[in-house]
Amino acid sequence: MHFELTPDQEQLRAGARELARSFADDYWAEKDQKGEFPWDFYNAFAEGGWLGIAIPTEFGGGGLGIAEASLLLEEIAASGAGMNGCSIMHLTIFGLNTIVKHGSPALQKEILPSAADGSLHVCFGVTEPNAGTDTTRITTFAEKVDGGYRINGRKVWITKAGDSQKMILIARTTKREESARPTDGMSLFLIDIDRKHIDLRAIPKMGRNAVSSYEVFIDNYFVPESARIGEEGKGFKYLLDGLNPERILLAHEALGIGRASLEKATRYAKERIVFDRPIGQNQGIAFPLAEAQIRLDAAELMARKAAWRYDQGLPCGPEANMAKWLCADAGFKAADQAIQTHGGMGYAREYHVERYFRESRIMRLAPVSQEMVLNYVSQHVLGLPKSY
Repeated sequence: MHFELTPDQEQLRAGARELARSFADDYWAEKDQKGEFPWDFYNAFAEGGWLGIAIPTEFGGGGLGIAEASLLLEEIAASGAGMNGCSIMHLTIFGLNTIVKHGSPALQKEILPSAADGSLHVCFGVTEPNAGTDTTRITTFAEKVDGGYRINGRKVWITKAGDSQKMILIARTTKREESARPTDGMSLFLIDIDRKHIDLRAIPKMGRNAVSSYEVFIDNYFVPESARIGEEGKGFKYLLDGLNPERILLAHEALGIGRASLEKATRYAKERIVFDRPIGQNQGIAFPLAEAQIRLDAAELMARKAAWRYDQGLPCGPEANMAKWLCADAGFKAADQAIQTHGGMGYAREYHVERYFRESRIMRLAPVSQEMVLNYVSQHVLGLPKSY
């Protein structure tokens, strides 16, 4: 059993750290406050060849695993970029996994090289207002017609839709009540974001404001049959190929935010003098920071294990879900303690920890809530009856 990273992984992490930290906290604070997409940052990582880290080499990617992609995103988050920095690229890493595994050779050749070099932006259209976590309840429908499909429906919380040219969309091709199982009758499509048929409305939100999330309205949109990914009716099965790596990547991003928060809080605790001594000398300050360190390090072990199992082709559902739960919890508590350590100044934008706090909070909701992870573990690990 080995816990150390390989020399190549250490080199990768060091390179990602150096590039990410060349963009200071003030850069991210400005982008977040103005709601501006961080194009300078994105282009720097595209030019460095980082965006295609997990895309096969035959399509111009790095051909590396989820473990390496996780290290990249953890370093980006830990640099102070947080979710604003990670969200611009993690969809390229896990979202296109469906095309890597199930797309036709023609579709792979068309999409993957452009995604790897950063010239193509793709978003992921799954969530719906009246379905939420229960994807089997989606109502967006792709009706089979001559030569293709006609799509109507609505999606919500679609990250980066306004900055993307294409969307991986899941839609019903058979109504739920007419399917043998609730998970049957859904298909995946890769569609152009044609503004004649797709209306995008940005959602005002609490944090990660440099990368917008959208309501998406699809009206009478014809797409050719070639837009379908894989076989009709197997979209939910294909979708599952992206869920575990998504949880693993987001777990590492939560770790990164926690690391950034703890770094800021520890520095402040050493420098802030009250009653003629640094506040970090007081156990009331020091112990919660020590606890945050312990929680982050423990969560990291599960996240690394989940990534390793995925890359080895082993089942990793429990580990991926547990990693997401542990890292989201540890990252959020570290961010909360960073504000507490700074006292009143922690509430001020000047010290940046309030931004870390806002971005860490979403990790306890997405891509799956903490409660749904507990449901999963209760049923699939402990063998208890399904509760929903």
